[in-house]
Amino acid sequence: MAHDYLDTRVKNSTGNTLPVHLAQSCFQVEAFGHTFTLDLELNHHLLSSDYVERHFNQDGRPSQSVGGEHCYYQGRLRGLPESWAALSTCHGLHGMFSDGFFSYGIEPAHNGSNQDDGAHLIRKMPDIRLPPHCPDCTEHSEWDSRGGDGDDDRPDQIREQQVSGGLRRSKRYIRKPSVQTETKYIELMVVNDNEIFVQLRRSSSQTKNFAKAVVNMADAIYKEQLNTRIVLVAMETWTSKNMMPVVEDPLITLQNFMKYRKDNIKDQSDAVHLFSGRTFHSSRSGTAYTGGVCSLTRGGGINEYGNVGAMAITLCQSLGQNIGMRWNNTLLLGDKSPVSKKEGAVLLDPPECGNGFVEPGEECDCGSQVECARSGGACCKKCTLTHDAMCSNGLCCSGCKYELRGVVCREVVNECDIPETCTGDSSQCPHNVHKLDGYMCDSTQGRCYGGRCRTHDGQCRRLWGYNSADRFCYEKLNAEGTEKGNCGPGPEGQGWLQCNKPDVLCGFLFCANVTTTPKFGDLQGEVTSFTLYHQNKYLDCRGGHALLEDGSDLGYVEEGTPCGPNMMCLERRCLPVAAFNLSTCSGSNNGRICSDHGTCSNEVKCICDRDYTGKDCSVFDPIPEPTVPTGQEKKGPSGTNIIIGSIAGAILLAAIVLGGTGWGFKSGGG
Repeated sequence: MAHDYLDTRVKNSTGNTLPVHLAQSCFQVEAFGHTFTLDLELNHHLLSSDYVERHFNQDGRPSQSVGGEHCYYQGRLRGLPESWAALSTCHGLHGMFSDGFFSYGIEPAHNGSNQDDGAHLIRKMPDIRLPPHCPDCTEHSEWDSRGGDGDDDRPDQIREQQVSGGLRRSKRYIRKPSVQTETKYIELMVVNDNEIFVQLRRSSSQTKNFAKAVVNMADAIYKEQLNTRIVLVAMETWTSKNMMPVVEDPLITLQNFMKYRKDNIKDQSDAVHLFSGRTFHSSRSGTAYTGGVCSLTRGGGINEYGNVGAMAITLCQSLGQNIGMRWNNTLLLGDKSPVSKKEGAVLLDPPECGNGFVEPGEECDCGSQVECARSGGACCKKCTLTHDAMCSNGLCCSGCKYELRGVVCREVVNECDIPETCTGDSSQCPHNVHKLDGYMCDSTQGRCYGGRCRTHDGQCRRLWGYNSADRFCYEKLNAEGTEKGNCGPGPEGQGWLQCNKPDVLCGFLFCANVTTTPKFGDLQGEVTSFTLYHQNKYLDCRGGHALLEDGSDLGYVEEGTPCGPNMMCLERRCLPVAAFNLSTCSGSNNGRICSDHGTCSNEVKCICDRDYTGKDCSVFDPIPEPTVPTGQEKKGPSGTNIIIGSIAGAILLAAIVLGGTGWGFKSGGG
């Protein structure tokens, strides 16, 4: 079933406005021998009435808009009162649902073909369960009493704010016994760093939709188990570069982020959290100040990129720390004493054994007792390594020992990536790198550029779903310099520039049998369509301007795309590879790269093949074959049950909403 059948957009929405989604919907999911019926409603509490989205243009200037597409639903499984569900429907179904016994993650399955078949990936996992509310809470232990160092600049009296749907609510100090019965609200701002923006295909809209899906799921968990709502008041996306240093040490990054918040973020919120695409050197996927909610300098946290479900759980944990909770396999309420200034700053306190971070004075920290029992406890006791232990956790730590040199700790994600391997003297996997720009890929049809393989076919498939049009489309139309083919807009946006004959493959992107809307960006104008007759056949030449919020146009051929032998596109010109001034690694000459025993990375460093070492990979240093230890075999990488679920979507309103049907034919062109 095509994802269009799962579309919840109101069909009479105009193309000039943000899509409006149905207030209620229902989906039937068949998985693991069960049929789940999900009754869903739009989460009108997710976005505040003055919710804003901000990103930065290429020149670093901020651009801000009010509101955003809202396709985020919550609900229950029909007939199961202990169930819950949180899904987004912008592009297929993303999210999680629980039947009270197990939680299930759902997302569209990508099978590598050009067309979506509607299959979704379902993951079954233990249920997400927070502990019951603290029965003996007093006014001092309520999470929404002021935390951190007390530097909140807002008045002490009741604070009101307008939220979506015209609802007005007040946020105040709740006194026993109403702490359990009155709904509490956390005003959250999310900042997406440049790494997560790159992970999500450099699409501002996709990045924002992903972040909102994470918050929607975290809100569902808090609503069900803590009688607390998470209201998103603002979102900032670093589309051009990171606006402050994001380093592998999570505590330093958190400190940098709180300084950035204090100096640069003016939006009012209870907490600001960074969603980062960087892999942190920590046993946890996030961290935050304990009890720092409402504090300008401690009301925040950082969260490492993962799938929607995993990241929502991380957000629940780190946001829970902000409101004075402790993480111990489940979220636990803090002590019955008030959240005081002393508890507000993790970085300023002496090292705290059991918080999951190796701080000065500690040899290791595997986390709480429950976390240590699950992983690392045999190697780490009271934050000291046990006898003969080298490490307690990390991708390169196994059985309290460092993994051998050459063991792969991070697999490649595409042809232009480089696998990271353990060094043999550290528990941490080296940070992520990719091949230097210019490497050949896709059976020598493409070039690596920015960590991705660039080809005309690949760009067309990603943007429109089909391959590139015939070369003659580029030669004929881009040389004319019209709306149907050009090398960019003319001076001051007037008219169109003709492509010089050598540059025609670097101008407007032509694809065959494109869809009516691009997969990324916003379509400006209409899809242009032109049919050419060449060499006794008709050629389909189509394209369109797909604009991102930073102003870039995906409708033109990407930088780094091959345009001839040893030629690549740059700024809509076809230039020799030598003109890119690509750096070279040590030991690279006469066509030999890294002495023919390694790969040159984007950091212009040789990543050596197995059995070779040295800066230029010229030293033969064979790795001894490991002896096979006796005992229990190591478990595989995943114990998650995964199936492809068949999704049947039925929209429950007064009318039946029909989705569009994908169509197309294979072009005879190249």
